[in-house]
Amino acid sequence: MKSAASYWALLSLLPTLLSTYSAFAAVPISAIRKTSNLPTVANKFIIEVEELANIPNKRSFERAHDAVYSELRARDVEFEVTKEYDSEGIFVGAALVVTDVKDAVAIENTPGVKSIRPVLSFRRPKILFNHVVTGVDDPELPVEPLSTHVMGNVDKVHAEGNIGRGIKIGILDTGIDYNHPALGGGIGPDFLVTGGYDFVGDAYTGANEPVPDSDPMDCEGHGTHVAGIISAQPGNPYGISGVAYGASINAYRVFGCAGSATEDVLVDALLRGHADGNDILTLSLGEANGWAQSASAVVSNRIAATGKIVTIAAGNDGSSGSWYSSTPGNAHNAISVASVANTAVPMQNATVHGVAYNPITYYRTNPLPTEGSELPVYATSNSTTVTNDACDPLPTSTPDLSPYVVIIRRGSCTFVQKLSNVFAKGATVALIYDNGNGFSPVALGDFNAALIQSFDGEFIVQQYAAGAPIRLSFPQAGASTNFPDPQGGLMSFFSSYGPSNDFQFKPAVAAPGGGILSTIPVDQGSYGVKSGTSMATPYMAGTAALLLAAKGKTPAVAKSARDLFETTANKISSSKTDGDPFQTLTQAGAGLADVYKAIHTTTIVSPGELILNDTANFKSFQTFTIENKGKTPKTYKLTHVPAGTALTQKPNSTYPALGPVPLSPAAASVVIVPDTVFLLPGTKLPVVLHFTPPRNVDASLYPVYSGFVDITSGSEIHHVSYLGLVGSLKNKPVFDNTPEFFGFRLPALLDGNDQPQAVPSNYTFAGGNIPSLLWRLVMGTPALRIDLVDANINFKPTLQSRDVDFDIGSLFTFPWLNPGGSFAQVKIVGTLASFDYISRHNEDPEENAWSLLRLRAPTFANGTTITNGQYRVLFRALKVTGNSKRQGDYESWLSPVFGISL
Repeated sequence: MKSAASYWALLSLLPTLLSTYSAFAAVPISAIRKTSNLPTVANKFIIEVEELANIPNKRSFERAHDAVYSELRARDVEFEVTKEYDSEGIFVGAALVVTDVKDAVAIENTPGVKSIRPVLSFRRPKILFNHVVTGVDDPELPVEPLSTHVMGNVDKVHAEGNIGRGIKIGILDTGIDYNHPALGGGIGPDFLVTGGYDFVGDAYTGANEPVPDSDPMDCEGHGTHVAGIISAQPGNPYGISGVAYGASINAYRVFGCAGSATEDVLVDALLRGHADGNDILTLSLGEANGWAQSASAVVSNRIAATGKIVTIAAGNDGSSGSWYSSTPGNAHNAISVASVANTAVPMQNATVHGVAYNPITYYRTNPLPTEGSELPVYATSNSTTVTNDACDPLPTSTPDLSPYVVIIRRGSCTFVQKLSNVFAKGATVALIYDNGNGFSPVALGDFNAALIQSFDGEFIVQQYAAGAPIRLSFPQAGASTNFPDPQGGLMSFFSSYGPSNDFQFKPAVAAPGGGILSTIPVDQGSYGVKSGTSMATPYMAGTAALLLAAKGKTPAVAKSARDLFETTANKISSSKTDGDPFQTLTQAGAGLADVYKAIHTTTIVSPGELILNDTANFKSFQTFTIENKGKTPKTYKLTHVPAGTALTQKPNSTYPALGPVPLSPAAASVVIVPDTVFLLPGTKLPVVLHFTPPRNVDASLYPVYSGFVDITSGSEIHHVSYLGLVGSLKNKPVFDNTPEFFGFRLPALLDGNDQPQAVPSNYTFAGGNIPSLLWRLVMGTPALRIDLVDANINFKPTLQSRDVDFDIGSLFTFPWLNPGGSFAQVKIVGTLASFDYISRHNEDPEENAWSLLRLRAPTFANGTTITNGQYRVLFRALKVTGNSKRQGDYESWLSPVFGISL
């Protein structure tokens, strides 16, 4: 996107886009991409090894790595070591390439190997708005460059002289342009950017080998923008300053100039950031995953547990709905950060000539380009109540519209259709006036047009109809106006929804992330405006630096930081309408972080979040503690404040409700004992809560209810946040077993023409005559197994026979041993593929909408040949909270019979 206007236009387009995604039968099978889309990187694993003292037959080895390698070679395991990790107390292990699944299974069974995990791939962070600032008069500039500091009370902390001095922050991103004047102009001990490392090199794309070096210079721009949010130095031409501009920075580059990054690189950078003594690590990256079991999440979790603060982006997948949380932000001890919209939108004013009238605000951040200073008006209708204005081609009597500002009323048909008809008559600029639906961003295509408010449009049309000499001009500078954003202070529409699949409180808190002015590389323009949770995350890292600078950077302070930010955050409403509930905590977390309050509070509440779990595992009794660290006695009144209940699934469907997720006012009830607490200075008291879930909600919609218990003493307000689910996660469908998306039932076995196989067919694996497997998940799963079974198997699947894309052969994704139990009683011929802890799919055909397994050769995952014969494919997906040893805890599907005939 090239302008803030287009950013806000995207917001207005969202309902249209979502309705498009809902028309799944319209998605043609030809839309399936033939490129690799594995949830994990094939053949690459990260192993964790035991301490040397705990490894049998360690002999004279000095390192645990070497003892394990020796044992693997003794077992004839073929492997290649690509990275080693040696951070005692955090993670000791290695990244390996293995070419045979039996070797990977052997590794998992080797004494000294604690775990083996697949390597994930992380796409470059998705930015929702990106604009390079052209100068101090650029209309894209936020009207108040420090407005976000006011939102989180950073300005008050700065006024006290706290700018984060003495705190070290490690940024894992695309690198930093440390030569930028606002970022210190150099790198080294005497500069703002004190050091860092490039783990990958410019040419790295995630699909090739990294070429590391010691220079973390940014060639992409994202990391430099992140750095400026934390540490931009005052005195720059745009009047901005970082949240903690007194802190020092280490730059850890994990992305090249283009492409993705793999998890083995990310783990390496996390461990280096910890070893370098950073007090805070911040990661504006991630991938929708839903689980906390990935290697990067595990390492992030352990680093945070040592007494370091780790802030990670919650993700920009808000349109995909609930149960789509991002990893490594799912790490239990990390602070997952959501994004809040700014409070104002910079817009433009048009000047009225010929009649007396105030300037007219139009919904566009940059001025409408026009020729001539004053343009006469032409209205496509003299009626201000017409419902289909310009929806049809304009009459032949219409004059050449090129000299005019064309005025059109909103309604009936799309904006683009109206503008197409108008511009077909020569128009060069147009204004559409609102019909009462609200002054908001709208989709206008590539036309030189903007939306104005209804009363302004009606005035123009009335003057035109009366023959008044009304004219308009559009000043190209000096006409910017600060218009209150109707969404300002609310959650950014793009901010991802949780909770995680294991029902953790994700995201934790929110911070400003929309329309953030910050630094970008000098050769790219020096300053730019970007939007995303990528921007909210460094803001949170900066607030954490201010907290550590004020309270001391001890492990105790760092470990308590998340609770402190959660309990002092400001609640976020779901709308600007009185009476509407607070936004679901599955998107807003505990609320907008308030660093001034976090630093100065003398009331400590812990824990900051309460997980009630689902109905099957419901924990109705909860406790938290209030501590008075002040110098005077305090009396606290405790009250329950519910938030909106998120209806996470569509009615009469297994599909998730897309964002913005609908909310119900139905709320839990809470008994609080005691509901009034008196505390002398230096004392604390536990509080017991008994929750009852909402009674008047439909459990089939998997409603996630949430809210707060407020702790109020005078003007001081804290809260504890809670989260619960009506319904059992174990009953939540995993597979999409409907014809809704492609027009035929899924999963599906596709023939050589990529059509659903309707009758038994043979495959010769010649001339494109190969089978493929197509599926979608509507919920994440801890384990997905794809096995080949005999055509006559006596097995009753749970589902009706109804862009993972890779060549079957030596490629495989995760070694998995049969867990035993009733699961093991199903006889298989061999495994085609298996995945652990994977996300559901989303519903955007351009994103992660489906998976395809293309059998280009008749081989199992371990490379052995499948013999001629008649078979079926058995899909099995373990339900969330299910027992991997119980066949009954899996959803299952059997394909039609097919033959292999070589």
